[in-house]
Amino acid sequence: MISKRYDFVIIGGGIIGLATGAALLQTRPGAKLLLLEKETRLAAHQTGRNSGVIHSGIYYKPGSLKAQLCRAGNTAMIEFCRAHDIAHEVCGKVIVATRQDEIPRLENLQQRGIENGLAVEKLTPAQAQEIEPHLHCVAALRVLSTGICDYKNVCEKLAQLIQERGGEIQLGAGVQTLPKSAGGYAIETTGGSFEANFLVNCAGLHCDRIARMAGAQTDVKIVPFRGEYFELKPEKRFLVKHLIYPVPDPAFPFLGVHFTRMIDGNIHCGPNAVLALRREGYKKFDFNARDLWETLTFSGLHKLALRYPRVGLSEMGRSFNKSIFTRSLQTLIPEVQSDDLVPSAAGVRAQALHPDGHLEDDFLLVRDESALHVLNAPSPAATASLEIGKEIARQIVA
Repeated sequence: MISKRYDFVIIGGGIIGLATGAALLQTRPGAKLLLLEKETRLAAHQTGRNSGVIHSGIYYKPGSLKAQLCRAGNTAMIEFCRAHDIAHEVCGKVIVATRQDEIPRLENLQQRGIENGLAVEKLTPAQAQEIEPHLHCVAALRVLSTGICDYKNVCEKLAQLIQERGGEIQLGAGVQTLPKSAGGYAIETTGGSFEANFLVNCAGLHCDRIARMAGAQTDVKIVPFRGEYFELKPEKRFLVKHLIYPVPDPAFPFLGVHFTRMIDGNIHCGPNAVLALRREGYKKFDFNARDLWETLTFSGLHKLALRYPRVGLSEMGRSFNKSIFTRSLQTLIPEVQSDDLVPSAAGVRAQALHPDGHLEDDFLLVRDESALHVLNAPSPAATASLEIGKEIARQIVA
């Protein structure tokens, strides 16, 4: 059987792959483009389980790719939602210090926000409580540009744009082999055989494996961290008006347990971040022998665990003890009680980890002659997705 050849083949039907497809077809009208997704629906993993926050970019190192693309992506995503009548709201968020020793970190965060070009307002406890009446804090920051939306609806629109621009989307097409061929790649999938002049790897939780299959030189490995959530019972949603975050630990890539008002009015509480036993392990005891073996035998994980033993134990404690999880939430909203919380769907973060034990902090795009691999694009990748897609298109077409 003769396989069909394309100018571009994108692997991965999450928001990054879809945004990249739309951007490539806008940059190269008439190009033959195929997007492959192994599941029977788009946005089945990280994107479909996203909390829906349109991040401002306050957290990220000034000048980093993550800071630049998140800041621009915030504006682009809000404009995209407006243009295509996708439900969204620019509700703002409050970042709070609950102890005096956290105030210097809050002030450093304010400075970082200013360096990233954001309007950041410092609040007294009384001012913070005018915005969030049930909040406890000793100081706070307000970031007005943070918003919320439904990224699954964004993905539906991006898929429509790809097809309107002449691109193709193939579902149920998990990649099995990916050998190089004359002028590109021969791609064998569960949904057929294809050839690509240029390959774009947006495979999320499996991006490192796809990169190695394609012969890319990289030392990073994806380590899956499950984000566990509760949600407030409907009668308790009045406790949270907007988005409430603690001051993050700058040495760790997770933002801490927080409150997120969703676009449907629900209030998510979390996430707790624990090592998943499989790359798509959305339940505590979801298990895959290959995934777990690769994770546990990776030297980078051993070094990471030695570097942050207290953080790891704390996250595990919250995972198995609802009372501990509740106490973490009570540092922000003291009125929250264990009985107010019901379990919600978990997500898994595809976090790139280096052999020396350091977590990749920036978006990581690795380009070679006939492929580009997105090897680290966790949060705020959904916010930045439209700009990441444009950046990928720029690197490929330039």
